[in-house]
Amino acid sequence: MAAVLRTPTKTVVSGVQHFAAGIVLAAVAGEVLPDLSERAPLWSMIVGFGAGVALLMLLRRLGERQESATGAAPFGFLAVVGVDLFIDGLLVGAGAAVSRETAVIIAIALTVEVLFLGLAVTLRLTEAGVSRVPAALTTAGLSLLVAVGAVLGALVLADARDAVLGLVLAFAAAALLWLVVEELLVEAHEVPETQWATAMFFLGFLSLYCLEAVR
Repeated sequence: MAAVLRTPTKTVVSGVQHFAAGIVLAAVAGEVLPDLSERAPLWSMIVGFGAGVALLMLLRRLGERQESATGAAPFGFLAVVGVDLFIDGLLVGAGAAVSRETAVIIAIALTVEVLFLGLAVTLRLTEAGVSRVPAALTTAGLSLLVAVGAVLGALVLADARDAVLGLVLAFAAAALLWLVVEELLVEAHEVPETQWATAMFFLGFLSLYCLEAVR
């Protein structure tokens, strides 16, 4: 809604991306990787991590093809974002199968990610000529896929064995690291770097780390 009412500047978007990257990285380092090392056999970690990277590379490829289509409506872009959000929900469900604390930390990290994706989707739709209300409603509808994936993941993985949870957690680690390294920070650095934007990355990391420490 904020994006359709007033388009944020590139500097503000860069700050949000840095902050989100810090939070997501703290979630990987503080929650996902420790649970993965405790529960998962090495083979499940390798398979899950590899599958996550392969799927994300495929999604990027599909997104690039849609971007290169002259005059194409952003349906392909919306489909890629929808798949990404559904996977994010599955990660929350997998975290709930491990522990409540893990699910909460992953949910907080992904909430900030969805904030960034919401900005990206809304701006893309308005640039394509979609009016404000449909753009905001479309973004809100896509965000519901996180809840659908979370409920489904929690139901399916509630009694899963450690090897299965290891696969999902390794997949989650790959997805979150990809988000930080290949999406958030890459796009954030497309604008001139500022000291406050850099500080936002470390503020995001410290914020989630402190939350993990005091819970």
